[in-house]
Amino acid sequence: MALIVQKYGGTSVGNPERIKNVAKRVAKWKAQGHQIVVVVSAMSGETNRLIALAKEIQAQPDPRELDVIVSTGEQVTIGLLAMALKDAGIDAKSYTGGQVRILTDSSFTKARIIEIDEHNMRADLEAGRVVIVAGFQGVDEHGNITTLGRGGSDTTGVALAAALKADECQIYTDVDGVYTTDPRIVPEARKLDRITFEEMLEMASMGSKVLQIRSVEFAGKYKVKLRVLSSFEDAGEGTLITFEEDEEMEKAVISGIAFNRDEAKIKITGVPDKPGIAYQILGPVADSNVDVDVIIQNTGEDGTTDFSFTVHRNDYAKTLKILEGVQSHIGAKSVSGDDKIAKVSAVGIGMRSHVGVASTMFRTLAEEGINIQMISTSEIKISVIIDEKYLELAVRVLHKAFGLDQPV
Repeated sequence: MALIVQKYGGTSVGNPERIKNVAKRVAKWKAQGHQIVVVVSAMSGETNRLIALAKEIQAQPDPRELDVIVSTGEQVTIGLLAMALKDAGIDAKSYTGGQVRILTDSSFTKARIIEIDEHNMRADLEAGRVVIVAGFQGVDEHGNITTLGRGGSDTTGVALAAALKADECQIYTDVDGVYTTDPRIVPEARKLDRITFEEMLEMASMGSKVLQIRSVEFAGKYKVKLRVLSSFEDAGEGTLITFEEDEEMEKAVISGIAFNRDEAKIKITGVPDKPGIAYQILGPVADSNVDVDVIIQNTGEDGTTDFSFTVHRNDYAKTLKILEGVQSHIGAKSVSGDDKIAKVSAVGIGMRSHVGVASTMFRTLAEEGINIQMISTSEIKISVIIDEKYLELAVRVLHKAFGLDQPV
């Protein structure tokens, strides 16, 4: 008997029929004697509907009240799934994040989990019940409802698996595993049987939508065995996200091409080149809870520097406004931006032991006339910022250039 946490995404519970199918899948695992905790997202499209509703009332919704609104999506799903399981003769109990007491900080709309009280869940599991938990949400120390950011149900699933010391965390979604890139852009993309946490972390941070980055961070930190599976197909083992780097995995220099359309670039020109200037620029941005990604600073010959960085497109207007406010204070000549850019990344642990990855990437893009605006690297990743209109072309040619379309 194993303790298994299963997470089902929005498309998996998108309508009553699909919720009944999830109940059947859970019932099969339960019949095998396993203890099951199920984490569910809101029904597909529901979170967007609730956000749109909030924006009809307030153009820039108050973060605390927005969390109150959007957290109701998961609350509907847990109740419906509990009903479906009870209708099938299986004892089940639903919990909101606050009822479990998933304690978070108070960063509304993108809170982080601090601790989880697993006492009630364990008691229900010992009593033979299936425990159903609303993903994506928690509560802060003041009792306020918080949400974990888009895709946060993955994080809930992995965090519960860590707290309960589960044998495995299974992420069920509308794809049957992790692919070398998005098959909708590159039909030749291959499903990976296994991938390391390092690679999955980079791919998630670079735009791969299969798993939310914080869920991968959690899994890596707490050694949670993680598997991505399809909600709609019973066949296959999905993709195992593992710690081991076996010989077969190291044969592949690049494991995947990730991309992100949700990028925007900010440029500050004519900034005095002196100690502390980067903090004077980025400090107010960080204070406004905006995450900065790629950063480039160019030093001129006249004692000034140009400073560029990228943020999420949703934070673009806010960041521009912040910097326009500090422009005169820091003595910058101008502040400008571009919200029509995208990031493309080549990811693979094989980069540690192979040279020429960067040159292959840059040559391939140059041959297609694609200009590189910014470059960022890590030990197992190279990312480039390009014009958004070239995104799909870049993904296709890089996927082919690194041989990812070839069978293993």
